[in-house]
Formats: sequence, C-alpha cells, structure tokens
Amino acid sequence: MLETGDPRVLLNTEGPLAIITLARPEKLNALDKMMILALERAAHMIDADQTIKVTIITGQGDRAFCAGGDIAAWSAEAPEAFGLQWVRLGHRAFDALARLRQPLIAALNGSAMGGGFELAACADFRIAEDHVKFSLPETGLGIIPGWSGTQRAVNRFGAQVIRRMSLAGEVLDAHQARDLGLADKTVAKGESLNAAKALAQAIAARSALATAAAKLMINAAEGEDAPRAIEALGGIAAAHSAELKAGIAAFKSKKKN
Repeated sequence: MLETGDPRVLLNTEGPLAIITLARPEKLNALDKMMILALERAAHMIDADQTIKVTIITGQGDRAFCAGGDIAAWSAEAPEAFGLQWVRLGHRAFDALARLRQPLIAALNGSAMGGGFELAACADFRIAEDHVKFSLPETGLGIIPGWSGTQRAVNRFGAQVIRRMSLAGEVLDAHQARDLGLADKTVAKGESLNAAKALAQAIAARSALATAAAKLMINAAEGEDAPRAIEALGGIAAAHSAELKAGIAAFKSKKKN
C-alpha cells in the first residue's frame, strides 16, 4: 500500500493497475479537505509511475461510492473560504484525476451523489452496480454543483441530462444512467470492482503510449486541458525526431569544447 497522507484514501497496486479506494463507509465515503488533498496526492503519484497503465477508483461498503463533500466540513466554511479553498481544492484533485495519462475506471459500488457524481465523471469509464443511484442534489440545499458538475459533466454527458439532475433534482438509477451514457456498464451488486479489473487488464494489454496519446486527444476534444494536450503530443513527436538527437549531440559537443 502506498501512502497518500490520509488512511481514508487507500492506494494499492496490482501489477500494472493502481486502485484508489475511498475508505470512509460510515460517512458514505464523503470527502473532507484531508481526503481531497490525499486524492490529489494519489493522482500525482500514479501519473509519475511508469509501471502503472490503468487506474481504478472505488469506495468501501455497498451504500455509496461517494456522497460528495462532507456537509459538516463545507457548511462550516465562510463564503470566501468556501469559494477560494473548498471549491478550488476539489477542482485541483478532480482535475488531476481526470487528466491522468492512464485511463481511469470508476467502479461504482454504491450511489454517486453530488460531488461523488462529479468524481465519477472524472473517469474514462464508469461501471455501476444495479443498485446505484446518480444524483446532483446541491440546488435543493441552496448551493450549486461546485466540482465541475456544470462543466466537465456537461461536456461528457450533455447539458440536458445535467439539467434534469441539477435543476429538477432527478435521481437516476443505474440502468437509466447506462442508457443516458453516464455509466458504460451495469453489473450485479458486489461485482463492480471485478468488472473494472477485467476492463483494466484489457486496456493494459494495449500500447501504453498510444493509449495515453489517444486519451489526451479525446480529453482535448472535450475541452479538458486542451493546451497541455497539444503541447504534450507535440513534445512526444519532437522527442522522437532525428533533429532532436542531432541538436543534443551538437550541444554536448560545444560544452566539451
């Protein structure tokens, strides 16, 4: 097990797979600041590990994948701190996960509510157990989806379904979510992690470089950090050129003289 800085955010590796587990089932895996920071740290550790080809994120228990932000934590924040710290920290962590070079699979062991749905939206694939519910309840509490529920989720799933969830408070079951493209697959209760591992192994068998490049391009098409994607792909192309090798050789020769 790798150290994330919070025992409620577990990070394990199984060969080419990394598995992030939210381990706060008694609170429906709701996130507080320390857990958010641990998620960001885990994402950076995974991204830097060349042996990891696919990442899975899941939760403990069978009630919730993640209930979003811990209400007790964010409701105590002053308005300025809520906007500049809580929302900003969540965006930092979720962006780091969404922009992992490795494909990310969400194994939804339980419901994805509010920020938990926004966290699931960071993944490239979502596998939901039959009993899972999807919701964006924030406007019913007098707040908005603040961790890209009105941005990334709209780009990935379309505006109308997010209107239904956020403005009208519609709760979707797993099969509705699958039919609307929010989930890629539904499985029986308790089977999401096994299904995610099977998908991860299939992805890991493919070219890691080509997969990472394809993910960058797909993300860019969705508006997910397009400038970085363009420069990263350009850098990959340039790094394989004969001109670069000749330029480095000439530079080293000049330094010796």
